[in-house]
Amino acid sequence: MTKIFYLLIALIIFSNRVHAQDTYRVTADKVNVRASNNSTSKVVATANQNENIVVLDASNAKFYKVKLKNTEGWISKDFVQKVAQATTPPTTEAKQDTAPTATNAGTTADVIYRVTTDNLRVRAKADPKSKVIGYLPEKENVAVIDSADASYFKIKVTNGEGWVSKEFLVRVSPVKKATTAESTVTASVPQETKDYTNIIFFVIVALILFTILYFSIKYASGNKFLIAFSVIVILVIGYFCFITFIQAKVVSGTFSSSEDIQYKNFNFKSKDSVTVTDAYTDSVFTSKYVIDGEMIKLYDQQNTIMLLIRDDNTLVGEGFTRGTFTKK
Repeated sequence: MTKIFYLLIALIIFSNRVHAQDTYRVTADKVNVRASNNSTSKVVATANQNENIVVLDASNAKFYKVKLKNTEGWISKDFVQKVAQATTPPTTEAKQDTAPTATNAGTTADVIYRVTTDNLRVRAKADPKSKVIGYLPEKENVAVIDSADASYFKIKVTNGEGWVSKEFLVRVSPVKKATTAESTVTASVPQETKDYTNIIFFVIVALILFTILYFSIKYASGNKFLIAFSVIVILVIGYFCFITFIQAKVVSGTFSSSEDIQYKNFNFKSKDSVTVTDAYTDSVFTSKYVIDGEMIKLYDQQNTIMLLIRDDNTLVGEGFTRGTFTKK
């Protein structure tokens, strides 16, 4: 009888071990693997996008214990996705048992709401005195994952989860489930608004300058100095009008902030690609961006990141991306 008892215990331990050792894939560009399940612990390795890792322990709420090559460590759950399962998939009955649990808890998972005020505070807890972890701009769409509290919604934000006041959100529509196993952190290219006002203004200025040049040459009476001076002045004015109103703005290099904010670095690698360092989730992701007037727009999953171009060496974060970034 004792042998049977120990055999059952061994089978239970083995089955749990098999369930934990599932294969996952990294979804972010680069994720740190740490020595413990703490975001401030030592980095022992890094995992690249689409790299497969073996999960050894999934009991922690925010971190997986993983095996990566010859190293074991802890990695954030936000940036890995399950791609293979070692055990038999759950039966239909098991799924039916789990569904009512979420409903009874008051969770409205995967429902999109829109922000109705600017600079809406996102707090760490459902308490007006809790720490502010970010801000949301007006008309921003967010996913509400819990509506059980009387005054606050729990929402998905780029640094994990947060709480916002219910009175500043209005429901839009449910989010459609993804149909494929693959997911990428890189967002789609934001839409750039077309404004031809500057082009029209430049054409008018050019016509005026050419008219002035024509009459200068006509009435200069062959004075070469006056003609040359007029040409130089008109060309200089035309050049400054072109770089001011027509030439597209270009941002390059790395912009960093020393403030205690979510996004620490923006590395503009090309005319439409930027790599962002997220201090809250301890990760790096790449996104497409556009420059619309004086504003840089890019997306990070749930939120729009907006940066105002103050000058060639300074960017100012707007809305959820509040902060000042200087060029290194």
